[in-house]
Amino acid sequence: MIVYDGVKSDFLRSVENDSIALEIEQNILHKMGRHTASNEFVSWDNSMQYMYKVMTDPEIPEDAGVAIEYNIPQTSKRVDFMVSGFDACGNPGMVIVELKQWSSLEKVENTETLVETYTGNAMRKVVHPSYQGWSYAQLISDYNSAVQDRRIQLSPCAFLHNYIRRDNDPLDDSQYDAYTSEAPAFTKGQVPQLREFIKKCVKTGDKKEVLYLIDHGAIRPSKSLQNAVASMIQGNREFIMIDEQRVVFEEIIKLSAKSQKDHKKRTVICKGGPGTGKSVIAVQLLAELTQRGQFVQYVSKNSAPRQVYAAKLKGNIRKSSVDNMFKGSGMYTGIGRNMIHTLLVDEAHRLNEKSGLFHNQGENQIKELIHAAGCSVFFIDESQRVTMDDIGSVDEIRKWAAEEGSEVTETELISQFRCNGSNGYLAWVDDLLEIRKTANYNLEGLDYEVVLCEDPNDVREIIIEKNKAANRARVLAGYCWKWEKQKQNDPDYHDIRIGDFEMSWNLNDGSVYAISDTSVHEAGCIHTTQGLEFDYVGVIMGDDIRYENGRIVTDFTKRASTDQSVKGLKKMYKTDPDEALKRADEIIKNTYRTLMTRGMKGCYIYCTDPGMRAYIRERLDAVSDPN
Repeated sequence: MIVYDGVKSDFLRSVENDSIALEIEQNILHKMGRHTASNEFVSWDNSMQYMYKVMTDPEIPEDAGVAIEYNIPQTSKRVDFMVSGFDACGNPGMVIVELKQWSSLEKVENTETLVETYTGNAMRKVVHPSYQGWSYAQLISDYNSAVQDRRIQLSPCAFLHNYIRRDNDPLDDSQYDAYTSEAPAFTKGQVPQLREFIKKCVKTGDKKEVLYLIDHGAIRPSKSLQNAVASMIQGNREFIMIDEQRVVFEEIIKLSAKSQKDHKKRTVICKGGPGTGKSVIAVQLLAELTQRGQFVQYVSKNSAPRQVYAAKLKGNIRKSSVDNMFKGSGMYTGIGRNMIHTLLVDEAHRLNEKSGLFHNQGENQIKELIHAAGCSVFFIDESQRVTMDDIGSVDEIRKWAAEEGSEVTETELISQFRCNGSNGYLAWVDDLLEIRKTANYNLEGLDYEVVLCEDPNDVREIIIEKNKAANRARVLAGYCWKWEKQKQNDPDYHDIRIGDFEMSWNLNDGSVYAISDTSVHEAGCIHTTQGLEFDYVGVIMGDDIRYENGRIVTDFTKRASTDQSVKGLKKMYKTDPDEALKRADEIIKNTYRTLMTRGMKGCYIYCTDPGMRAYIRERLDAVSDPN
């Protein structure tokens, strides 16, 4: 949907009359039913003055199409400015301009897409403007039938009109070459260069014809995208399905196809514990349904699995539209009903009620996901809820599905394919942590290595050695040590200190912890590893879990002040201490259950509490249940 459209002469007249921001505001209210924030209004008023300077070039046709705030269908993404027309050979084309009011930025090491700049009243990591423009063009190309059928050439760029370029500017760093080469960034004083860029694509006007075609193009994945995703899946052993995984996969395919055929809303709840293959099925569904012509997205609240799966699918390809298929759970607050064919929601137990940086957007993420998709699929393990904000539950999904008029189907994955196929190990962990009583008091007969270490240095040494084989071993820790914000990129600063043992939390330097070659020397927490798997894990249990007087004791006051998982517990404890302790106990036990089940072949444990070490040693040495 285009908020504002006209030809060049209309746009120039509106800017000259100081009415352009008002027209955009009125159109948003009329077309989208929402009011505009004052800062957004000021932003339009400011940026359109600069685009006015660009568009006054007499060689840009008077009847070239101009669109402002194009809401890409089935997404919450909005393109700032577009110019349409025909090139010198008569081919249709459109220039996409991503506008930024930034005055400075810094590069983020070890990434080809992120920069750091002051926005939203703080320094934040955001995508490079060239990547943003390129990704919007790629998204439109990948899913807009008019662009595919009419071969409309899309030319993205960025215009940072307040930004003064300097020598060796981070904006131009070589790590961003893959995107700046295809979506150049223009800065203050480069109006002539931006004009030349537009005129290469728009030689003659189209009287908004190209804009109309794009705005009314049907949504379907391009053949190139379908083929690319299929080739990425093929031969990737990590995404091979076996046994009941295939059964669940086929059932979801059938239900999703039915929704496309009869236009009835359907919700699938797929329950399964750690290692049962939920993520494998989700990624395979993403590829298969895309090949079948559906608009499909993989969704997770936690960014870690999205980053890892997108990177593994892309392989060595630096630039890929695969990124557009992986979305955060807070991206659906403004999406219309059934605008997306199928949503695959992984780690659904981690969904929150509100979205946005300050948890003040939307109504309920589960409701919004079901509302946005014809078929919504939730992969869930209720025993992996690990923060106060986690609301994902089977009952909650059922409730919102009923409200949205969505038919519900429930499936379950029983067999465990992590931990060497050992359901017994999972049962042992549950019994060990007193999550639930099971018959697995000891590890007798299990093909899985569990070792208790008396020194955290031993854990690290074992994991470093195990990692040499395939870069699939990591040290993980309970969030009991503060993560100093100012030191998050400093490998020489060690957040975790236990006697002579020192280790950094995983660096916030743009690298993906689970697959980076150097992160074996860093410790991961629940937020960077949930939803992922390794061959071996070393787990450091902190002071938030102890063994006293014959039972497990959890203590949320020992969690680090930087951990948002238990935010709100202190306040709750003052008004309802019993409920607060119950919630804290669940969060802490689920956290360690999740960390201890990340490894497929082995888990090496160290506990800061001597009582906990003695208790685990006794359980490892046990022959049978003493009771």
